[in-house]
Amino acid sequence: MASLLLPFKNPNYTTHPYSTEGLLPRCRPGVFTCNCKPTTFSKNLLLLLLFKRSNNKPLSSVTRTAHLRRLALSSITVISPDALEDDDEEAEETQLDFDEDQLKIPAEDPRPLNKVWREIQGCNDWDSLLDPMNSHLRREIIRYGELAQACYDSFDFDSHSKYCGTCKYQASELFDRLDMAHVGYKTSRYLYATSNINLPNFFQHSRLSKVWSTYANWMGYVAVVTDEAEVRRLGRRDVVIAWRGTVTYLEWIYDLKDILHPANFGDDPNIKIEAGFYDLYTKKEENSCHFCSFSAREQILSEVKRLLDHYQGEQMSITITGHSLGAALAIVSAYDIAEMGINVVDKTTIPITVYSFAGPRVGNLKFKERCDDLGVKVLRVVNAHDKVPTVPGIIANEKMQFQKYLEDAMSFPWSYAHVGVELELDHTESPFLKTTIDPTCAHNLEAHIHLVDGFQGKGRKFRLATKRDIALVNKSCNFLKPEYRVPPCWRQDENKGMVRSIDGRWVVPERRIIDGHPPDTAHHLRQVLNVANNNKGSMSLEWSRSRMLCRKSLVEFTMQAVGTSQGAMLHTSTSLAASCLRSFPSKETHAGLLLLNGACFRRVTCWGSISRTKESERE
Repeated sequence: MASLLLPFKNPNYTTHPYSTEGLLPRCRPGVFTCNCKPTTFSKNLLLLLLFKRSNNKPLSSVTRTAHLRRLALSSITVISPDALEDDDEEAEETQLDFDEDQLKIPAEDPRPLNKVWREIQGCNDWDSLLDPMNSHLRREIIRYGELAQACYDSFDFDSHSKYCGTCKYQASELFDRLDMAHVGYKTSRYLYATSNINLPNFFQHSRLSKVWSTYANWMGYVAVVTDEAEVRRLGRRDVVIAWRGTVTYLEWIYDLKDILHPANFGDDPNIKIEAGFYDLYTKKEENSCHFCSFSAREQILSEVKRLLDHYQGEQMSITITGHSLGAALAIVSAYDIAEMGINVVDKTTIPITVYSFAGPRVGNLKFKERCDDLGVKVLRVVNAHDKVPTVPGIIANEKMQFQKYLEDAMSFPWSYAHVGVELELDHTESPFLKTTIDPTCAHNLEAHIHLVDGFQGKGRKFRLATKRDIALVNKSCNFLKPEYRVPPCWRQDENKGMVRSIDGRWVVPERRIIDGHPPDTAHHLRQVLNVANNNKGSMSLEWSRSRMLCRKSLVEFTMQAVGTSQGAMLHTSTSLAASCLRSFPSKETHAGLLLLNGACFRRVTCWGSISRTKESERE
């Protein structure tokens, strides 16, 4: 299919396919060859075949053949062995230039994937794998990008359908209906999220009165590798979580309020994420409908726990992928799984990797540092001309030298930081893509996958390594150059999903039962809570001891505060805080001391106002 879409102006060809220019004739002694220049020969052919004679009559076939024979014989000479040496030297020089150019194209990694999968999953933060691009890593990025693209290809965007906001296919047939049976994964459950006021433009709703759900939207799926041949190729059994984003609509970007919300997944209240992402991940409406009875977070944690228990004892990995807003949810869920300790089975830590495409910033600097501490590996694929990865956090972000000071000393409320390693691509380097001001083109997921396929490294020529069909770029946008003759936004269902009924009318077909939550979700969710409590027992103990010490110090401080001046009170609180830090130098103690200092400050203010009131009464 790809070859049919590459015309003769294809930038991958160094010369015109039908031109003799650039070809190196390899001659032997005694062999007849034509020593006329290819350009001269081409002009003579055009004169003979296209132009008319002086009497305005075209050349006959016999006359044309005779002219061609005379032209060829006049240019034929015998090559001597001595003359071959000069030709060989010239050929060697040209061949050396060709080999030097080829050196810029990275060679295939000879190692099998099942031997190096941990490196590909980011155990070394993709050191020496991105520039030049490793062949295994390229294929894995493309593969997980296509798994994220499956969320778009199967989502019902039609607002005239009562099923708008659902997946068009059942979980058991998802990959078959998308012609992706070769991936070797089996969908284990679908993910749903509850619409909220913080991101109103993200959710798709039907215009009809009778709909499948008023509040819910399908958000993605959880799948696991079940094909044993694929398990052997990958070197482990992979659990993948794919989040849906926005393929064409970017209005949700304007909904981001730059408000940070405590993650509340761990004990540190200073770890914060954007409020809209937090609500989308944690909100539920138990009394509204069946699909909103569990939050997206509860669905993720319970299903991952179930799969890890089911395949206990095997070599496993957890890979999360998403595009746009789905990339943000991918990072949030990866952090949540690691923070809750679900990926620790029998004292073995299962690696968690995120392949993020065109994702925004998610949380503050402490969120980024906590993800690093937990070992969550994130590879962010971005387009240099896409604006979504630049928000939120325009005022303060990871590029600022004093960001840590802003958060620690000033508690700056609009500070954001990207997580993980960035792979920055540039769509202007692709000779297949046109110049456009449409922001959705630079943000398009298929365009990102196309750029990954052609990226060889910084300063290297753009070449399609896997020969992925360029027509896929225009699946939902208009980004390819016109000479490739691929229509924009070409993907759609046959007859837009309409079928002819028995009486001959065209109607939207009724679907089978929409996949809801598995009946054992609550059971596995309780096990998740048990695991979290067991993994954080020692931490909770230290935290409780810190709180006891802070509470005791606060009582002592209150007792000492009576009858003393404000300066003495502040001096006492400072000394007590220092003693707490010496006894328990941990993040939890810092959090407790924030409460202590806040209480001290309030009490100082209170005592100051009381003393001023008493003085005024005396007067």
